[in-house]
Amino acid sequence: MHPVQARGKRASAEASICWKILPRSANLAKVNVQKLAAGYRASKVIGSSVTNDANETIGKIDDLLVSSDGKDPYAVLSIGGFLGVGSHLVAVPYDSLKFIDKKFVLPGGTKEGLKMLPEFKYASE
Repeated sequence: MHPVQARGKRASAEASICWKILPRSANLAKVNVQKLAAGYRASKVIGSSVTNDANETIGKIDDLLVSSDGKDPYAVLSIGGFLGVGSHLVAVPYDSLKFIDKKFVLPGGTKEGLKMLPEFKYASE
């Protein structure tokens, strides 16, 4: 007998509700948890400086976002200004950032190039 069935009709009814919510053909993949545990939390990534190939600081990671379809991650960079005054935000695909020697690098990135990107503004709810 299934453990949920052993708890009675109420537990069985709750389980059937849960199973109806969960997709029956979910594509689950095994994750190497040891490798993942050695990665970086979003809370540690946010606030990191971003440099270019010439090791010049060109911005700071202000936030991490996932597209509305849940497929594409983006880094929101704070650029320009001094101590946050006069700066503005731009979004770049997270995959465009490389992690080299414990630094976030935007290969080919320049302050001028980032300033040419459209300013990112959060959607108001």
